Parts: sequence; C-alpha cells; structure tokens
Amino acid sequence: MTNRISSGAESVDVVLGGGLPRDGISLIVGLPGSGKTILAQQCVFANARPERPALYLSTVSEPLEKILRYGQTLTIFDTAKVGKSVYYEDLGSIMHEGAFSGVLDRVRGLIRERRPAVIVIDSFKALHAYAVDGADFRRFLHDLAGMLSAYPVTTLWVGEYGQDEIVLAPEFAVADAIIALGSVGVAERTSRVLQVLKLRGGAFSSGQHAYRLSSSGITAFPRLADPVDVTDYRLGNTRFQSGIAALDDMLENGIWPGSSILLAGPTGVGKTLMGLTFVFHGVRHGDPGLIATLQENPIQLERTAQQFGWSMTEADITLMYRSPVDLYLDEWVHEFLNQVEATGARRVLIDSLGDLQAISGDATRFREYFYSLTQRCSRRGVTLLSTYEVPELYGLTHLSKHSVSHLADNVVILQYRDSGQTVSRTLTVLKTRSASHDPHIREFQISTNGITLAPPLHERPINIEEEW
Repeated sequence: MTNRISSGAESVDVVLGGGLPRDGISLIVGLPGSGKTILAQQCVFANARPERPALYLSTVSEPLEKILRYGQTLTIFDTAKVGKSVYYEDLGSIMHEGAFSGVLDRVRGLIRERRPAVIVIDSFKALHAYAVDGADFRRFLHDLAGMLSAYPVTTLWVGEYGQDEIVLAPEFAVADAIIALGSVGVAERTSRVLQVLKLRGGAFSSGQHAYRLSSSGITAFPRLADPVDVTDYRLGNTRFQSGIAALDDMLENGIWPGSSILLAGPTGVGKTLMGLTFVFHGVRHGDPGLIATLQENPIQLERTAQQFGWSMTEADITLMYRSPVDLYLDEWVHEFLNQVEATGARRVLIDSLGDLQAISGDATRFREYFYSLTQRCSRRGVTLLSTYEVPELYGLTHLSKHSVSHLADNVVILQYRDSGQTVSRTLTVLKTRSASHDPHIREFQISTNGITLAPPLHERPINIEEEW
C-alpha cells in the first residue's frame, strides 16, 4: 500500500514509513492517558478541508463536550475549522436507542452528506458493550467495514485496548494498520513508547519508538538503528592532533578525521578536561565544536574552561546541556544529531556515555544507538570523543559490560596509580584502528599549561630525602 495520508505528526509518519493507509482502517490503541485522542485530533486537523472534511464521532467512553474542551487546550486544535471542515458528533444517544443499526445508518448518512476524507470513532472499543454476543458484534463489524471500504475515506478507530485484547478482538483482523501507544518502565523511570504492530502493504520502522505529549501534540523519536551501509564515502587522508599533549605524544601520527575516541576512567581522573581540550583545540584551528554533556552544568563547565583560557560563549562552541532526569535516549540522540548538522561541528564531546546507558536501561538498545551514532558522525566527517566512567580507581579489570568499546576506533584508559605516598594519574592507549601507538602505561600531569606526560621513572631526578 503506497497511498498514505499524514498522521498529522511528521515524526510519526517517519515511523509509519510515510503515514497512515489512505482509505484504509487504522486502529490507535493504548491504555487511558497514552495520547490516542491527541494523535487522532492531529490527523483530523492535518487532513480536513472544506471540500473533504473530517468527522470526529464520539461513542460512550468520553463525553463529546470533554473531548472538545480538552482539544481546545492543544495548539493543533484550530477553532476556525470546527463547523467548516471539522465536524464533531456524539453517537452515544444513538447507541442507547438503536444500538448497531442506528450507528450504521447515522455513519452512512454522514458520509453521504459530508463526503469526509477522515472519520474518527472514539472509542471504538466501547461499542462492544452493546453487542448481544460475539456474533452480534462481528456482524456489525463486517457491515461497518464493508460500508467504509465502499467510500474513499480514511478511518481511525480509537480504543483502550490492552495487549491481551489485541490478539482476541476481531477488529484487529479487519484493520489495515495498528498503532499501539503505551509505556515501559526501567527501574524508577517510565517512558512513553509507540509501536506499529501492523501495516498492510507497506514498510515501517519496527520496534518501540519513544514519544512525548505536549500542547502541540505527539512528537515521536524514531528508533535509531542503522543497518550496515557499504556506500563509499570520503574522509580526509591527513591525520590531526587531538590537542591533548599527553595523548598526542602516545599516538604515532595523530587521529584520523571522522574517527571515534572512547576515553574511559574513574571519577576525577581528567576525562572531562581532556574532552574540553580536544574540542577547544579544534576551535582554535577552525573546526566548530559541540559539547554534549549530562555531567556538569554550564556554570561548572565555564569555571573549568576559564582556568585554561577558554569560554563556553566562544563563537564556534555549542553547548548542549541536558539533565539525565526524565530524559529519553531516543529524544536526546535525535537532538544531538540535529545539533551536529545545524552547527557544522567537526569535533564533538559526549560527556558521558554512562548517563546515556543508564537512561537506556537495555544493553542491546544502547549498543544499537552508539553504533548508529558513531556511524553517522563518521559519514559526516565528525570526530567524536566520548567519556565513560568506570568504577575501579586502580587496576582496571574490564572496560564495559555493555560491549561498546569495540565500536570505538580509539580506546584510551585513564587510571590512578598508588605509589604508597602519592596518587598519580596514568594514561594507556589500549587501541587505535589503522594506526600505531605507544602501548606503555604512562603517568600524566594536569596544569594550566595543559595535560602532559610525566617523564618515565628512569628519567626522573632522584630526591635523596624521599629515597632515604
């Protein structure tokens, strides 16, 4: 089925592979409060025209007055269209009087009178209560679906169906498309998710997609899961310096453009500072930078930056600070990629992957997102540095139980070393793709002059008092 109409939400249309089936029957299902009526209203106002209006028919679930009152709080609700290209009607009284025969007659009369492009029946599930038995409802369903199929009209049936009812209710076999709105819980978090369960004759994005509700309607965030893309794309052939002196001294010829760097280490070891150094060095050499942080707020970052002669207000620096509280991974990733494109960023810092992992709650989903994100950055020639916090202060035994390190082109480990009297910081280049590096564990120092390697132990001057 290639003929589609817009759902009224561009992001939902992306998930649907182009929109709802034109002249088909679509079911929008979910528990109360999931946003079914909002999505139906979006579709109505997006497609209604005076010559081909939209009909919104309420049944016996929510009073029509309540639907209208709540609808008017939404920015998508255009009062100028009501009574001209959008018509509301209550079928509740007809249900009480003539049951199914009355509904069929009234719907048929409205179609002939208005010649609508879109019809919404909300709630369709509530009609079950008026059936004498299952056979009675099936006869009604057959007659209604047959009548709607005879006219060029797109129909949305809205209902408060649970997952168990999706398998049993006969209307799901009749529907050309089924969109389920719901929520999933991860620890103490709850995220809204949209899923296309069925779409006849058309491709759509599988899996669960996060969405949010607001006065402007539903905004979906299509799941980021890029397939393998073997299309050739060109990157620069000249490696460049990261600007982190300690790291550059351990890399043979620098970093490839469009590569990714994973910087892992315990708290306070210098990950964020190295990331800032990487971005600001790029800015000094004409590469716009994006700092996407969930760790430190702008005031904290500015305080750190000023100690090294930088500022978050510089022209080619974009700061994307988001609190990890009530954050959807899907939403964050889409915003991040939009910022990369809008700013023309060439160097990007994500601080940190641990926070994104926590809000994901699913190891497979997190790996999919990180893979897709690194691939998209690479294809745009964007060099990505991500920080990742590990729990061990000394003697790192493993990097990540979620297996993201193999997705990075370069892996750098920062640790603490306890000499008995002092604690020092160490840097190890664990991995570099298509390049050579110094494999030794080297101590580094942080000062206002930057991040530099300390001399090897055998080259340091001996302090007689300490040795004694």
